[in-house]
Amino acid sequence: MRRHFLPDPIPEPLLMRLLDAAHRAPSVGFSQPWEFVIVRDPQTKAQVHAAFTQANAEAAMRFSGERRTRYRQLKLEGIREAPINLLVACNRRRGGPVVLGRTHQRSMDLFSCVCAIQNLWLAARAEGIGVGWVSIIRRQALREIFRLPHHVVPIAYLCLGWVREFLPEPELQQVGWAKRDPLSDHLHWERYAAPAHELGIIPASTRQE
Repeated sequence: MRRHFLPDPIPEPLLMRLLDAAHRAPSVGFSQPWEFVIVRDPQTKAQVHAAFTQANAEAAMRFSGERRTRYRQLKLEGIREAPINLLVACNRRRGGPVVLGRTHQRSMDLFSCVCAIQNLWLAARAEGIGVGWVSIIRRQALREIFRLPHHVVPIAYLCLGWVREFLPEPELQQVGWAKRDPLSDHLHWERYAAPAHELGIIPASTRQE
């Protein structure tokens, strides 16, 4: 959700229900590594928006021609419009120096935080609350704005609020930026089988739908 946010505040009990849903997510070794920073202050939002604006300008330059023009026309955040912004971070010291399940895959704590975000997102949708994930922003900028210690890693900056409507399909699909692949393009049996375009046999743009 990047647009259609209403200024109406989210009641505190509802916000706590959403955060409780996030907190009940599965986590590696039951370490619960997430941290939630609730943001309502317009000045803090303005700082985050400025960091987004800088990163967004840099991102636009990575595209060329018509694609760059279309990119610049997209609305990719609702930082100032959404009544609640939420920073989700991973405390990499949670659970101690050795965590069950992280002995061989250290990044599992980061993925656990993404499970919490998914829980929150589903709970929010059930309550009629829109959620948008602002990923076009440098992590270092978030570290500085929120004074995060080195062991606390920003995972997601979310915008939450009541919305005028939920679109019937993803906005980027609606405006023609991308479309949903058929499930069959992502299924493999027993082992990974690279599609021909990944092997350089045929260009991806010529794939049959």
